[in-house]
Amino acid sequence: MPEVLVIAANGEKLGVMNTDQAVALAEDIGLDLVEVSPKARPPVCRIMDYGKYKYEQRKKASEGKKNTVSSLLKEVKFRPKTDVHDFNFKVDHIKRFLLEGHKVKVTVRFRGREVMHSDRGTAVCKKIERFVTEHQLGNVETMPRMEGKDMHMIIAPRPGARRQVKRPETPEKAKGKGERKVELKAKASGGDGKAGGEGKAAGAAAAAVAVAAAPAPSTDTEGKA
Repeated sequence: MPEVLVIAANGEKLGVMNTDQAVALAEDIGLDLVEVSPKARPPVCRIMDYGKYKYEQRKKASEGKKNTVSSLLKEVKFRPKTDVHDFNFKVDHIKRFLLEGHKVKVTVRFRGREVMHSDRGTAVCKKIERFVTEHQLGNVETMPRMEGKDMHMIIAPRPGARRQVKRPETPEKAKGKGERKVELKAKASGGDGKAGGEGKAAGAAAAAVAVAAAPAPSTDTEGKA
């Protein structure tokens, strides 16, 4: 490429110039000439510190991976005639999986002639769909459909419904909190005792001053007949 459009490190367009001239210009200020838009006519090159640029790109990619939530596909199985208690128990699992950011595969398993009544499986799926929709937990990604003797439905979590699962405290951490509470309680009780002692001493001193200030009984008998 004989000519390129050169952009300075501060973003200023330097215009179209010979490639050798652009390379020399970048080398004079201790930077590199990097092609950023090869399909443009003429190609666009920018003067920059290429090593620093690659480092920043790797850093951004690493931060992006950290913030990416690893989503798994969790399967919860039902029967066409699942009783109420078992149904609610399994729905609680679906709720937890969705709040953790995972997709849920709902499977309704038919046995024998039950496959002739696929409408019962559809009713189970509709009931689950209504629950997750009303509680704003997720949306149905794949509608119920039969695959052999099983009916499948996939539910995806809603982005706003995800929460961070609280990890249980370790015994060491819980013990540390207990010791801290005992220490604070001991300090509080010690402070109250000291304040009580000071109050009693002040009361005794005030009583002594009052006794000293009281007039002595009179011994004068001149007025008596």
